[in-house]
Amino acid sequence: MILPPALRHRRFVLLWAGLFISIAGSQMQFWTLLWHIRELTDQPIAVSGIGLARFLPILVFALIGGLFADRYDRRKIMLVTQSVQALVALALGLLTLTGEIRLGWIYLLTAVQAAAISFDLPARQSIVPNLLPREDLPSAFSMTSIAFDLGAIIGPGLSGLAIAGWGLFAVYLINAASYLAVIAALLAIGPVAQQAVKREASAGLRSRVGAALLDIRAGWRFTLHQPVILGSMILDFFATFFSSANTLLPFMARDVLHVGVQQYGWLSAAQSIGAVSAALVISQRVRIRRQGKLLLGAVVIFGLATVLFGLSRSFWLTLGALILIGAADSVSTILRNTIRQIQTPDELRGRMISVGQIFFQGGPQLGEVESGLVAQAFGPAAAIISGGLGCVLAAGLVVRRWPQLRGYDGGEEAA
Repeated sequence: MILPPALRHRRFVLLWAGLFISIAGSQMQFWTLLWHIRELTDQPIAVSGIGLARFLPILVFALIGGLFADRYDRRKIMLVTQSVQALVALALGLLTLTGEIRLGWIYLLTAVQAAAISFDLPARQSIVPNLLPREDLPSAFSMTSIAFDLGAIIGPGLSGLAIAGWGLFAVYLINAASYLAVIAALLAIGPVAQQAVKREASAGLRSRVGAALLDIRAGWRFTLHQPVILGSMILDFFATFFSSANTLLPFMARDVLHVGVQQYGWLSAAQSIGAVSAALVISQRVRIRRQGKLLLGAVVIFGLATVLFGLSRSFWLTLGALILIGAADSVSTILRNTIRQIQTPDELRGRMISVGQIFFQGGPQLGEVESGLVAQAFGPAAAIISGGLGCVLAAGLVVRRWPQLRGYDGGEEAA
């Protein structure tokens, strides 16, 4: 295997390594949080609260976060947002250790973390094209996906061991420490050049607010007039809305498959095993053709594998279905990110990502609300199966409305 092109650039490697460590800690916390909720209550509707706690701050702050990423230093924004997320993890750990943790605290701290992510994600994704050449972007986003997925393999497995050995609080404290890796990487990278939006420094408050609103509107108008970008965002929203089965995994593990915390750890890591395998293949490619068709095919496979997950009553079949879900999701994520970044000028990149954040964060978070309600009424398996079918149907409707997405080959300039 040759060295992926993205890893030939020192500053990208530093950021990638820091994110890998942080993502492992974040994945430990994510799956531990779901298990923690299941220990606090046996009602599946409780996961709906997590979905709302994540989505509402994103709805409020996402567009502002995108404007910040285009106006201000993306590296400095990440230093602040990563620090805030570290403090949230620390608070969860201390509340759990002292026995003061309640569902309300989990929802509140999740909302604070989501607000930080609203600013972090546009800065983090839009800084990548500033670190390496355009032709290496598919490799870069593949490597980013690998960092996420490797972290998601290691994180859940370690979370099961940590919970069994030390308790829930230890996972939160480990995650708090993991954010230091990204902070250290950002400090080592140094200043990063970007094409910032021009603004009047001497204007009054009313003028500055008006200019900010105009800049946000410009990001919306650009996104809405790019059918390939908009179509990929709508596809992302509905696919993740209907197939947000992750939060129901603890209920499937304990109440359907009847397995313990260590088996749950492996199931939690299964999607990432598939995702890493797919991302490793894509990371070797410099030029990917027929990106639109590959994206749509990945979403359809994602939905069908979700149906299999809901139908399964076997640990090993469930593991296989989750691996397939992860592989399809990885292909979809890499292609979506590549398409949007190539189609967007640097000075609009943060705002485009912030608009996309409403879709690709809102889809799974609102999907958690939907899956929790359906699971409460009809059971977790029914919620997962119906979601997978809805995902396949959504892919068909999107390609009918935006046929340009299906015909997108890769690399075309924005209209």
